[in-house]
Amino acid sequence: MSMRMRRKRNFDARMEACADLLLAKGANGILNMKEAAENFRALIDFKSVFQNDNPVALEIGCGKGGFVRELAKRNPGVNYLALEKMSNVILTPLEDVKKEGVENIRFLNIRAECLPCYIPEGSLDAIYLNFSTPLPKLGYATQRLTHRNFLEVYKKLLKKGGKVLQKTDNREFFDFSLEEFAFCGFDLQNVTYDLHENGNPEWNIVTEYEKKWVEQGLPIHRLEGVWNG
Repeated sequence: MSMRMRRKRNFDARMEACADLLLAKGANGILNMKEAAENFRALIDFKSVFQNDNPVALEIGCGKGGFVRELAKRNPGVNYLALEKMSNVILTPLEDVKKEGVENIRFLNIRAECLPCYIPEGSLDAIYLNFSTPLPKLGYATQRLTHRNFLEVYKKLLKKGGKVLQKTDNREFFDFSLEEFAFCGFDLQNVTYDLHENGNPEWNIVTEYEKKWVEQGLPIHRLEGVWNG
């Protein structure tokens, strides 16, 4: 029996205090990509939001937000979107970004299926998938964030030459992803089954999950899928 996460104290007031960082919430109950494509549009004007023309990248499933915060600090000339579907989870990175004054991050409290409602086509330079739920049970494949249904959406949102960058500790999920990227016409680059084989690369930002798995001696798998349209 699964346990629901306890709602954070003063949740509504705390979310309201971070409302300027939250670009989307809920998507009017839309739960699948077909509905998102056909029935709802609230496309974000990135220039208006960020007050610049810098490239835009997206992390799907930001969790506590440590990765995207560090990425934004290292790359002040890039604007970042952080998607997290759980409201109770997204509050923490919202508050951290506001407290630290990181100006080049905004948040989406929606399901990944709803991305076409908000992200203009051909507008993203990169999409990050860090330790997405592998959903190993039979029949759940279509819900994996690297299933071809999602990859087809990413292709529309990415600029030509844009990348999907995936990290996972799950070998079966990684092999599945490699097949799906190839099926959808992505060019695969920098594929590795052991990212930390020779120590952590200087450019790699270690996520909370990643640190845990590496300490247990588990290999981290990584790929870059480039969409050249």
